[in-house]
Amino acid sequence: MANELETAIRRLGLAFEGTEEARAHGMWDFRVRGGKTFATYAENHHGDGRIALWLNVPLGLQDSYVRSEPKQFFVPPYVGPRGWLGARLDRGMAWRQVIELMRTAYEHVAPPPLAQRRRQIRVPAPKRRITAADVDPKNTPRGKQVLAALRKICLELPETSEAVQFGQPVWRAGKRVFAQAYCYDGRWRAAFWVGIHAQGLMTSDPRFEIPAYLGHNGWIAIDVSRSHSEKELRALALGSYRHFALKRMIARVAQPSD
Repeated sequence: MANELETAIRRLGLAFEGTEEARAHGMWDFRVRGGKTFATYAENHHGDGRIALWLNVPLGLQDSYVRSEPKQFFVPPYVGPRGWLGARLDRGMAWRQVIELMRTAYEHVAPPPLAQRRRQIRVPAPKRRITAADVDPKNTPRGKQVLAALRKICLELPETSEAVQFGQPVWRAGKRVFAQAYCYDGRWRAAFWVGIHAQGLMTSDPRFEIPAYLGHNGWIAIDVSRSHSEKELRALALGSYRHFALKRMIARVAQPSD
């Protein structure tokens, strides 16, 4: 679910003349219609713990802002080497400054007839303060419940560990990932390997989907946004674990602990 800040940023991005928005990789891009992107709204991108705007600003502004206010501004990934500026929105930046930074980026890429009009932007600032749950869904009550359940299930298996991959929690059997949890568009999923043949049968249940990037390797994701069955998750985790674990590890699964 979008927070007030995201809603306000989307209204702001579309307040400039001739703009459009697009959703890509979990982020909102704002561009001059038919032209270049001038801003991206990034919320906890790959677990970086930030809510930020990535702004396509004129050459030289990135260095100036980052040097003068390094706690507020940063060099964003991917686009930073091209001069883009990262501006943190989770640290109380004045809304007037947010508007002016967006205007600077918009005017940098917009055709002169649009950039020179400089019409007044009247988008109200969000009223509610950003919370830890807004920045990272792992801090929400449901996020904590999902992760607690998966930790209990996955870490009781032999030679398992928890790690972070692309900002999301994963569980490994030895060195190989056998379970993952992630939140996308406000929905929590748990992902496991089931094999390509099982995917088609499982997706007849609307709770299951073939995840991007992993699906072609036989992974399945189950929506656990509202509830979960520990028995079901345990069965999925064990099947995935058996696929990736070494024989000596699998042999210990049925044995009682020392």
